[in-house]
Amino acid sequence: MSSLAGRCGIVTGGSSGIGFAIAESLAEAGAAVYSFSRSGAVKAEGVKSHPGVTHCKVDVCDYKQMTALVEKLGASGGIDFLINNAGVTIKQRAEDFADEDFAYIHQVNVNSVFKLSCLCFPWLKLSAYKGRIINITSMAAHLGFSEVVPYCSSKGAVLAMTRGLAVEWASDNITLNSIAPGWFPSQMNKQVMDAKRREKILARMPLHSFGNTADLGAMAAFLLSDNAKYITGQDFAVDGGALAFGF
Repeated sequence: MSSLAGRCGIVTGGSSGIGFAIAESLAEAGAAVYSFSRSGAVKAEGVKSHPGVTHCKVDVCDYKQMTALVEKLGASGGIDFLINNAGVTIKQRAEDFADEDFAYIHQVNVNSVFKLSCLCFPWLKLSAYKGRIINITSMAAHLGFSEVVPYCSSKGAVLAMTRGLAVEWASDNITLNSIAPGWFPSQMNKQVMDAKRREKILARMPLHSFGNTADLGAMAAFLLSDNAKYITGQDFAVDGGALAFGF
């Protein structure tokens, strides 16, 4: 795998879980990574980031904040990649879902992804390495899950957006792809997984185990590398075989 030395970019939701693992993997490969999160720091107590990761306190739904920060990063060293990972969910049956909760999930998971991609566009198209955007989708973009239907809706939208922007920006020196994680240790998964659902999830995967977030970091590093310059508009499942499982 090619080194990412010299590349500079953004990972949203990089203070914990999948975002943290991706940011660490990219930094280990030599990239300068700016981690956007509301906390602006690593959430896990006693855990330190790679020296190549700079944590920035920013709310992805605050477009004024994001605009200023993107302009600052772009002007200081350019932006070669963007990983749209920040996301939220709420567990509730569809008929009881509050309108404001539905809107909030889509604001974070969809609207902010589109906005930040557009803010980074002028810098990504100037990248000497070919600008890259990776969106984090989900099994929920492909499969139905109960009690998180708005989350399914939001991730389906991100998958469609990835393909649309991949086509629209293909002649602008930018590729767009997405990664669909299966079940990995994360705070979001803990929100929606009780013992019964855990058992069902493990039974549904051919590998019958939860994933290691380092695998997601490795996939992201590959998609940013010189080896992936001809790949765009694709969604890569890292899911223990869940999407392949039949009946």
